[in-house]
Amino acid sequence: MTTILVTGGAGFIGSNFITHLMNTTENTVLNLDNLTYAGSLYSLEYFKSNPKYIFAKGSINDRKLLEYLFEKYRPFAVVNFAAETHVDRSIDQPRLFVETNILGTFELLDVSRDYWLNLDSESKNKFRFLQISTDEVYGSLGEDGYFTEETPYAPNSPYSASKASSNHLVRAYFHTYGLPVLIVNCSNNYGPYQFPEKLIPLMILNALEGKELPVYGNGRNIRDWLYVEDNCRAIKTVLEKGKTGEVYNIGGNCEKRNIEVVNTICEILDELCPRPDKRSYREQIIFVKDRPGHDYRYAIDSNKIRHELGWMPLETFDSGIRKTVKWYLDNREWCKKVQEGNYQRERLGIMKKTVLN
Repeated sequence: MTTILVTGGAGFIGSNFITHLMNTTENTVLNLDNLTYAGSLYSLEYFKSNPKYIFAKGSINDRKLLEYLFEKYRPFAVVNFAAETHVDRSIDQPRLFVETNILGTFELLDVSRDYWLNLDSESKNKFRFLQISTDEVYGSLGEDGYFTEETPYAPNSPYSASKASSNHLVRAYFHTYGLPVLIVNCSNNYGPYQFPEKLIPLMILNALEGKELPVYGNGRNIRDWLYVEDNCRAIKTVLEKGKTGEVYNIGGNCEKRNIEVVNTICEILDELCPRPDKRSYREQIIFVKDRPGHDYRYAIDSNKIRHELGWMPLETFDSGIRKTVKWYLDNREWCKKVQEGNYQRERLGIMKKTVLN
C-alpha cells in the first residue's frame, strides 16, 4: 500500500499538495478530480508521464467510481480537498455546495469506511482519512481573539456551513465507526495556480488588464494569509504525525486588511511591471457594495500544530506575496487558459490513457 488518494487535486491547494508529495515522497498519487471550472490539469502537467502519478476524472459523489478506485489502487491514505469553495458562488448556488461538500464527503467517508474495515490489521493501523477544511467554519471575530481548535462552529455563509457540516460528518465517522480521521482548518491560502476569482489573483490580473480592482465594503475586513507551500507542508505533517480524531488549525500568523493586500499588490506591480502611463495601479481600486454575511475578521491560533507536530510557516507575507505576483506575471498563459476553460478540453481530448482503461 503506497498510494495516496487525493481528491480535488486539480484545484489550487490540491495541485500544490500533489506537487509537494511528488517532490518529497516515493508514494504513488491518485488524483480524483471532476474538473469543474476551477480545476486545471495544466497545474500538474509536469507529472503527466510520471508512472507514480495517476489521474481519474470523476466526482466524489460517484460511489461506484470511488469503490472501483479503492479496490484497484488500495490507498493507505485519503486527503479530501474536493469542494466548492467560493463564498460568492455559494450565495448564488447553495445547492451545489450542499451536494459536493456535504453529500460528496459522506460518500467518500462511507466508501473509505467499508474499505478500511476489510483491511488487515497492519494496513488498518496505517490508514488515514484527512479532511481539508477552512477557518471560516468558526464564523467571524472582532478586533481581538483567535480561532482555536476548541472554538465553536458558527458559519455565516452557505460555503462555510457546508464545510462545517462535512467536518461534523468526519468527526462522527471517527467516534461512531473508529475510522482514523484527521481534520485541518486552514486560513486564507495564496500562491501559484489559484483560480482568478479569488482576491489576490483577481487583483493581479485585473490590474495588468487595466480593469477596476473591486474591493468589498471599505476594505477593512481582516484575513490571516498563508502561503500555499507552507500549508502543503503542514498538511503532510498532519498526515504523517497527527493524532487520529484530532483537529489542527493551520495559519500563517499574517493578518492583513483586504485593502492592505490590494495596495501591496499594486506596489509590487508598480515596481515589476509599471503601467505604460507610469501611474500607480492603485488608481484602479474601487470600493463596491459589501457581500451578504461578509465575516469581519479571521485569525488562527496555530500553536497546536506548531508545538505538537513541529510545523511552522517559512514564508512571511512580504516574501510570499512577492513570489505570487512574480508567478502570475510569468504565467499569464496559464491564467488565460483556465479562465477560458480551454485547457481541460484540450488535455482530455488528447489523453491516450485514462485510469479506467
